[in-house]
Amino acid sequence: MTSWASIRSIFMHADGVDWMLMGLGLIGAVADGFITPIYLLIIGLILNDLGGSSSDRTFMKAISKNALVLLYVAAASWVICFLEGYCWTRTGERQAARMRERYLKAVLRQDVAYFDLHVTSTSDVITSVSSDSLIVQDVLSEKLPNFLMNASAFFASYIVGFIMLWRLTIVGFPFIVIILIPGLMYGRTLIGISRKIREEYNEAGSIAEQAISLVRTVYAFGSETKLIAKFSAALEGSVKLGLRQGLVKGISLGSNGIIYAIWGFMTWYGSRMVMYHGAKGGTIFAVITCITFGGTSLGQGLLNLKYFSDAVVAGERVTKVVKRVPDIDSNNMEGQILENIKGQVQFNHVKFMYPSRPETLILDDLCLRIPSGKTVALVGGSGSGKSTVISLLQRFYDPVAGEVLIDDVPINKLQVKWLRSQMGLVSQEPVLFATSIKENILFGKEDASMDEVVEAAKASNAHTFISQFPHGYKTQVGERGVQMSGGQKQRIAIARTIIKSPKILLLDEATSALDSESERVVQEALDKASLARTTIVIAHRLSTIRNADVICVVHNGRIVETGSHEELMENLDGHYTSLVRLQQMENEESDVNISVRVQGGQLSILSKDLKYSSKLSFVDSGSNLVTNSTIDLNLSGSIHKDNQTLVPSFKRLMGMNRPEWKHAIYGCLSAALYGAVQPINAYVSGSMVSLYFLTSHEEIREKTRIYVLGFVGLALFVFLTNIVQHYSFAYMGEYLTKRIRDKMLSKILTFEVNWFDENENSSGAVCSRLAKEANLVRSLIGERVSLLVQTISGVTLACTLGLVIAWRLAIVMIVTQPVVVACFYTQCILLKSMSKRAIKAQDESSKLAAEAVSSIRTIIAFSSQERILKLLERVQDGPRKESVRQSWLAGIVLGTSRSLLTCTGVLNYWYGGRLIADGKIEAKAFFEMFLIFVSTGRAIADAGTMTTDLAKGSDAVGSVFAVLDRCTTIEPEDPNGYLPEKIKGLIRFVNVDFAYPTRPNVVILKDFSIEIEEGKSTAIVGPSGSGKSTIISLIERFYDPLKGSVRIDGRDLKSYHLRSLRQHIALVSQEPALFAGTIRENILYGGASENIDESEIIEAAKAANAHEFITSLSNGYDTNCGDRGVQLSGGQKQRIAIARAVLKNPSVLLLDEATSALDSQSERMVQDALERVMVGRTSVVISHRLSTIQNCDTIAVLDKGKVVECGDHSSLLAKGPTGAYFSLVSLQRNLC
Repeated sequence: MTSWASIRSIFMHADGVDWMLMGLGLIGAVADGFITPIYLLIIGLILNDLGGSSSDRTFMKAISKNALVLLYVAAASWVICFLEGYCWTRTGERQAARMRERYLKAVLRQDVAYFDLHVTSTSDVITSVSSDSLIVQDVLSEKLPNFLMNASAFFASYIVGFIMLWRLTIVGFPFIVIILIPGLMYGRTLIGISRKIREEYNEAGSIAEQAISLVRTVYAFGSETKLIAKFSAALEGSVKLGLRQGLVKGISLGSNGIIYAIWGFMTWYGSRMVMYHGAKGGTIFAVITCITFGGTSLGQGLLNLKYFSDAVVAGERVTKVVKRVPDIDSNNMEGQILENIKGQVQFNHVKFMYPSRPETLILDDLCLRIPSGKTVALVGGSGSGKSTVISLLQRFYDPVAGEVLIDDVPINKLQVKWLRSQMGLVSQEPVLFATSIKENILFGKEDASMDEVVEAAKASNAHTFISQFPHGYKTQVGERGVQMSGGQKQRIAIARTIIKSPKILLLDEATSALDSESERVVQEALDKASLARTTIVIAHRLSTIRNADVICVVHNGRIVETGSHEELMENLDGHYTSLVRLQQMENEESDVNISVRVQGGQLSILSKDLKYSSKLSFVDSGSNLVTNSTIDLNLSGSIHKDNQTLVPSFKRLMGMNRPEWKHAIYGCLSAALYGAVQPINAYVSGSMVSLYFLTSHEEIREKTRIYVLGFVGLALFVFLTNIVQHYSFAYMGEYLTKRIRDKMLSKILTFEVNWFDENENSSGAVCSRLAKEANLVRSLIGERVSLLVQTISGVTLACTLGLVIAWRLAIVMIVTQPVVVACFYTQCILLKSMSKRAIKAQDESSKLAAEAVSSIRTIIAFSSQERILKLLERVQDGPRKESVRQSWLAGIVLGTSRSLLTCTGVLNYWYGGRLIADGKIEAKAFFEMFLIFVSTGRAIADAGTMTTDLAKGSDAVGSVFAVLDRCTTIEPEDPNGYLPEKIKGLIRFVNVDFAYPTRPNVVILKDFSIEIEEGKSTAIVGPSGSGKSTIISLIERFYDPLKGSVRIDGRDLKSYHLRSLRQHIALVSQEPALFAGTIRENILYGGASENIDESEIIEAAKAANAHEFITSLSNGYDTNCGDRGVQLSGGQKQRIAIARAVLKNPSVLLLDEATSALDSQSERMVQDALERVMVGRTSVVISHRLSTIQNCDTIAVLDKGKVVECGDHSSLLAKGPTGAYFSLVSLQRNLC
């Protein structure tokens, strides 16, 4: 059994108002349970009158009197059911919203080590924020009140039974145990199965989340089929568990057929009470009905155990996180606060391993002292532990040995939040949140004024490009800042740090993504910001670290050299000198015998870090974006095309289940047979009532024997039909769910990249839909179709029997049934609209949670947890107000439907009495008819309880088909597309106009033309945001141009079979995208075939200079990369990404800042490897660095979406000071 503590986890988010609402709701639900037994009490008295019916006036007077009593019951039921409907719906939404908030707050409170060890992927948190809170909300709003009402009905039935005939009730009471056993077994087994199903789906959900969030990489490497196959294989486990769940449910619910055997026994015992104790037939029937109704109610209540078990699992998972206190707790207000912090930093004999990789030593006896107000640069190879120093200083982790001190105070003695508030971090990969530019800058200082925001933006050289956006500082940056270029993102991140005005400044490759002009201005800003501040700089670039007060060389987790640039250069055999020499060798290669004069000064060395000049005739390097409103006309047709959602087609959904047609027949047939049980039982029970009014004891005994045998037969029949029905529907539902998830992911991975840029299609929202909608469809097929078939079967048989037995009464009873149905239909419409709003609110919360988790280091560094929670509150504010109105409607509709149900019974009963009084029907016919239609009303009422699931399921079906029917604007599998066996690689852009569909007013390329020769290397240079990466995106056909064409080998890209074409193109992008899995699996994504030798993988790794570091890891090529490669350093990730491209052996190689994350030594080796790979291939290189582009056959300089200069390195330099490229080189030399 589930422990009380586990059940409490569902309610732990309730406040005083919620407890009051639940108290009133409890009264409503319990009172609702008493309505039917009281109704049966009155019916028993009426049946006694009808048994000895006559046509006199006193008979009709008794009928009218009891009818009036039943109308009072109907009025009371309206008030009771309103309380039940309103209170539970309201508290369900309130508690779910608070649960989401507390969970996200608890997650944001955790230390970084928790995310390394426990959060295997972002999808884990998305699932808890969306699915878990929805499960709990569903239980509180609907399943719990249903359970309470049924439990109350169970107890009320026995109380009424005792009042009416205590002997018969006592005899029936022991049968409760028999009724309870199947339900308890079912609940207990299901809790275990639910947990396992959830664990099984988590793996598949993680694969889907990666595929969607890294969709550009997936498309570029044609990895869709591999990922879909991996996703499909991961779903197999949950299918098997689902089938087991169906079988357990069938056995358990079939066991409830014991009720009919109990009815048979009670019929026999009741006959003895009539014969030997003078009991009345109506009373006997009412008591037996009460006992069996109590048992049925218990069975209905036990149906909710499945949902409780799911909610308990969800609640426990959330509670575990909410109650977890991290070792490094940012909420802990204890600890010292230094009044006058100087900023002196000291590392004393620090030893450190990451908790996720305890076998790999990162820092080994590291000693480092940084005087206050000084700038210290850390240099060294990729993976040497430089970034780890910053992580330890911010207390993301605690060292294994040694200590870190600030102003001679160990940082573990300081208040964590205060400590981090004294530091400002600008990291290598800038993290922005899906809100406006202004809001992103305010993460640095929440209470800053607009003037301060603008000043910070100006200081980071961001103000000019921000001002040029149509919405200025209110411009949305997109999920993870996807709407901004790398340089723009970095400058916003720097503004966020500058506004914080920290005592200690931490710069981890802070200017790596900026062009030369921006870098110079930002570097000046950072130099100013560094004044009187302790500054730690991690960089590969000489321009960034040369002026540092102290330079420390980190090697194998130790400081091996310290000193100023000049001091370290004196040691000719030192590590630092060798690094500098390596750079100088590259520069000398690039500048053999070139000597130019700039402002009278002789330049002898070129830096490898080629950056871009302001002399390209634009004011701000990031602002070369032309505004053009006419672009909207071209896009309007394509952007909103998929907003038209088709009406959900249930027929089509069933068509998807065609392979399981045998199980569909078995399931529907057994459901129809089970549905017929209720009216047959009612007919027999009605006939049985008249049996008790017979005078001959012998006749009573004889007929009783027949009825008892019939009831036992029904019990066995119910057991068998339930097993067949629930297993068959589980089989259908599980395979349909798997098929839908497979098809949805397959279809989603054909959509154009722009679809993923839309806010509503963020990775969090799409994964949430993939998880929830398929589950809702399964519920619609598995549990709801079976109930629907049962109801149709039962209602059809009931109407047929009714018309045969007494057509006048049957017509009145049939006419009243639509009133009941109308009530539930209204409820369905109401709940459908509630469902839409709830799911939309969930998607927004999911998106925010996904962003928060993937950006957790930035949030922790800036102590922005409260700000994220305010964003969550803002997201949920609208849906919260709407839910209040919906709760009122829920209460009114539930109250009206339940009271009308009683009123229809009153009308039928009164009219039946009138027909008996007039002699048009016999009492026996009325008993049969009345019970048949009471049971039919109950069946319709039961079908009505599924309106919530039907509403949600209907939305889910609509959403599923909206995805499956959407026509992508860029078809990757065009059957008429040209299938190239091999391509030469001649690429031409002809008069191309382009703007990103999410920002149609901002033109990136305008009348752009360029020819990239086959087998040659072409470098594209230009300022950040000038459209360099856009060219790569257009070659990969992530987007289509608005005007003009992109051609490969003289053929328009649109005429190719896209996936086949991409097999000949390899991409290495600026931010390496790795998948969760081993290093071997990640490299294999580059392979076109399945049969790739280990030797080919090793060769590719060697070519990318990755083999050495991979073999140094304890698990070698089987080392797990972690979610998005989080277990590896930036340089290691990039080298694996390059190995993946090398393995592809492409005709066209696209390098978008391919070596930006590497240290000098790795860069040189990788550059050599890339140059070898580039031979005989068309190569498009985008880079800021001279070392990458100097040997290219052609260099094209971009400005404002056009090519302003083109030629090789020497010819462009020969143009002298008037040339754009010459200006770039000169500026670069000055920066060095």
